[in-house]
This record gives sequence, C-alpha cells and structure tokens, in this order.
Amino acid sequence: MSLVTVVVVNWNAGYQLAETIESIGKHHANLVDSVVIVDNASSDDSLSHVEGGAALPFNLELILNDENRGFAAACNQGASLAKTPYLLFLNPDAKLVENSLPKAITFMEEKSNQSIGICGVQLLDEHGFVARSCSRFPTWLTFFIHSLGLNRLPWFRGFSLHMAEWDHSDTRRVDHVIGAFFLVRHSVFEQLKGFDQRFFIYLEDLDFSRRAALLGYGSIYLADVQAFHAGGGTSRQVKAARLFYSLRSRVLYAFKHFAPIAAWIVLMLTLFVEPFSRLGFSMVAGETRDSRHTLQAYRMLLGDLPAIIRSALTLSADNP
Repeated sequence: MSLVTVVVVNWNAGYQLAETIESIGKHHANLVDSVVIVDNASSDDSLSHVEGGAALPFNLELILNDENRGFAAACNQGASLAKTPYLLFLNPDAKLVENSLPKAITFMEEKSNQSIGICGVQLLDEHGFVARSCSRFPTWLTFFIHSLGLNRLPWFRGFSLHMAEWDHSDTRRVDHVIGAFFLVRHSVFEQLKGFDQRFFIYLEDLDFSRRAALLGYGSIYLADVQAFHAGGGTSRQVKAARLFYSLRSRVLYAFKHFAPIAAWIVLMLTLFVEPFSRLGFSMVAGETRDSRHTLQAYRMLLGDLPAIIRSALTLSADNP
C-alpha cells in the first residue's frame, strides 16, 4: 500500500541526488506513492542524473524554482502535492537502506503510537558510524553556552543542543530528530501549516518539532531502523553562508519561542560575544580559514540585521 510521499529538496547536490532517488527505488517496499524533487535553482547538473523517472516504481515529480526559496519553503512546496498519510523529508545526501521505511511505518501505524507525530531513524555515515542526530529543545542558556563556545568542552555536553553525550544505540522519545530523515504524519503537517518559511534554512525542523510537541505530538528516534546520511550536505560548499543562516535562525527561534528579554539576550550574545569566542577558538586551533568564514558570516549577519530584527519582532508578536 502506498502510504508515503518523499520530498527531496535539491540545491547543487551533484551525483548525490541521483543516488538518493536510486535508493528510494531500491528500498521503497511498495510504500512510496511519489517522490517530489524541489529544485532551488541549482546551477549544477544534479537534475540531469535523475532523468528517466518513468522506469521508477513510483511517480517522480519535479518542481523547479527560479530562485533559491530556502529549505522550509521548498519542503512546503513538495508537501503540497502529497495525498498520502505520511510525508518523508529526505536530504539529497541521505539514502534509504533495507527496511528503512517498512519498520518506521509499522511503528507509526501501531495504535499505541498515534501520539507520535514525527519519526527519525539511526543515521549512519560513510564509515558506518552512528550520527548524533537527536536534539533537545534549547533554552536561552543553551544559546548562551554556544555563544561562549563552551559547548565544545566535555563538561558542558549536557547543556548542548545536540545530544552528543548519548550514543544513540537505543530507541527513545526525544525532543527532536534532525531533518535528514524526517517522517511526519500528513495530518500533523497540515495542523501546523507546514514549516515556518521565515526560517530560510536551519532550525525550521526544530521549530516544527517544538510546535508539534505543543499540540501533544511527540518525536521518536528508532535505533533499530537505519538510513545513510553523509552529513553536511551541499552546505559544505558555502561555509560562511551556512554559519550566517545558522545564526540568523537561532535569533528567529529565540524570538519565536522565548520570553522577549531572553530573546534579546540571545541576540546580544550572538552579535557581541560569539564572534570573539569563535575567532579565539579558531586561533588556538590554527584554523585561519575558519576565522575568515566567521568574519564573512558576521558581515552578512550585520548587513541583514534590520530585516532579521523585523522578522524577529513579527515572530514575537505572533507568539505572545
């Protein structure tokens, strides 16, 4: 029975995109109704490698954006074509393996698990190592520790956003599973009106998980179900931009989910403390390239600051 629509957002993923689609074709287990590729104005030849969709055992649909609309908006575009009970948002640097879908869907279909809205699985990298793919909902203290760079130290792992202290070897309910393999009930997605498109990229999935939890829908991490994830994705190509969007999303998340005073503290720490801690750690490590990326990212952040504050104030007003 076709229960799943897979949405893949592509931006210059190269050969990885074709490998992702190939993995779905190999391991669809008759559960996939369609795969929707949303291309965010890629400039490489990644789309040419997935031509010939007629041979695939599911519908292959393509949405071509004439500009990079961001990850959240592209996911919403892809989901708008779905007619299935489940949506799987799959990164173009991720691949399904045997039983990725059957086990996850079987779990979600059990009557005792109807309060679970989001399902993630154990993600393995190219060396077979288990990624630390689950996160806790952040507080302003979490971002304070990140701004100081203390999350790099082992004594502060318990305060980190990512659950790096846990080996991810057992199944458990968690606050959040990362969006590389993000299986969502379609009904929950519609209740939440999809991803918040004010997050261009980064933390849109965390925001989604937080809003789902507020509606009473939990997230589950399944340790006995695997998928492949290279990690880093195409954002490896643009490290300064990656840092800029990460910082931007952090500020937006703070204004959306924290009290106003805490949100302003996060903004001030991000602007006036974190650049110096990042540069300091880079100098100690002798990573001059990282220093350049940090400076480029903060130039971008300062240039976009008026727009960020306008968006942040809108988020704050939407969530009194």
